[in-house]
Amino acid sequence: MLRSMYSAISGIRNFQTKLDVIGNNIANVNTFGFKKSRVTFKDTINQTLAGASGARANRGGVNPMQVGLGATIATIDTIHTESSTQTTGRSLDLAINGDGYFVVRQGNALYYTRAGNFYLDNEGTLVNADGLRVQAFDANGNLGDVTINVNAVMPFIPTNSVTVSGNLSNNAGNGFLYSQQFEVVTDTGSVERINIYFQKTGTDQWALYFTQPDGTVQPEATITFDNNGRVVSITDKGGNTVNGSAISLGVPVAGGTYTYNFDFNQLTHVSGANDAIVTADGVTEGQLESFSFGPRGEINAVYSNGSVVTLGTLAIAKFSNPSGLMKAGGNLFQQSLNSGTPNIGVPGDGRGTIMSSALEMSNVDLSEEFTEMIVAQRGFQANTRIITTSDEILQELVNLKR
Repeated sequence: MLRSMYSAISGIRNFQTKLDVIGNNIANVNTFGFKKSRVTFKDTINQTLAGASGARANRGGVNPMQVGLGATIATIDTIHTESSTQTTGRSLDLAINGDGYFVVRQGNALYYTRAGNFYLDNEGTLVNADGLRVQAFDANGNLGDVTINVNAVMPFIPTNSVTVSGNLSNNAGNGFLYSQQFEVVTDTGSVERINIYFQKTGTDQWALYFTQPDGTVQPEATITFDNNGRVVSITDKGGNTVNGSAISLGVPVAGGTYTYNFDFNQLTHVSGANDAIVTADGVTEGQLESFSFGPRGEINAVYSNGSVVTLGTLAIAKFSNPSGLMKAGGNLFQQSLNSGTPNIGVPGDGRGTIMSSALEMSNVDLSEEFTEMIVAQRGFQANTRIITTSDEILQELVNLKR
């Protein structure tokens, strides 16, 4: 039988495979996070009709004579180039700007994807469209599921310390009074507004007062500054002097007197304006209002009391050979023997960063696919012509005997 017929058959099979791959690419032109494939060919074995010979005294060398026996598939590559992003305005839609893959889990198996259309299930767990759980690092660096409780309540944290910063002008005259307000959270969770007064009583001394619940103003402490305008000592109303810039003072509120740690280390006594500011720690009870994803993968929960709490950091995986990953369907990839082990870390550390409210589109180029389709079609037709011609030659041979 003619070798050309079998060579043409191998070519037809190869171009059919190429058309299959092109068809799959075009079918996924609008699939978020899809990575296109391509087919490459190589020749198969060659039949040697005559070997090569080297040069001799009376004659030069002769090249070998070989007849190829067709072609076969060399590779079917997955092209992991980054594609453009589409803004969606949905907070749970995420895209990776750069290298890497989101990590999702089903049971004990980890999968990897570029499709960041995520959702919250009935338990508040962050999942992909098929329910696989998105992985993130907690505060201790442990990899695990992400849970966002939309009904979460942050308990109140009572005030423990008060910081006084800014400047009390040394140009002020004796008797000058400067006032400020600050809020504290009591042990019961209530918020109390405190009036605090600073009155200059000497060249380097200021008296500190609080307003009592009945409206009276009582002296609480005396602050002494050095020549450089720094706090050197504080004397409480009992006459006890503490060297340094920190002291515990009783603050009168409606429910009684609460003792807080006051820090005057950031308070100065130099020329200029009086701009001292008093701030207290502690937070009131708060309801979860919203959550967001930062460029570094941080998952931030925003509460009604103004607190922002990081729930975790999204995990991003990198591979030494991304083309070695196996497609697992559902926009997922699996580790293979040739992909290398996943290097899982946080975004930004040699990995891509996170874009919130956006999705990565498919990297399929329709113009390129249509061009490759024409090439594959013509290659298919050319191989069928070889079969037709070989068949006509065989027919002629059969017709020799009539």
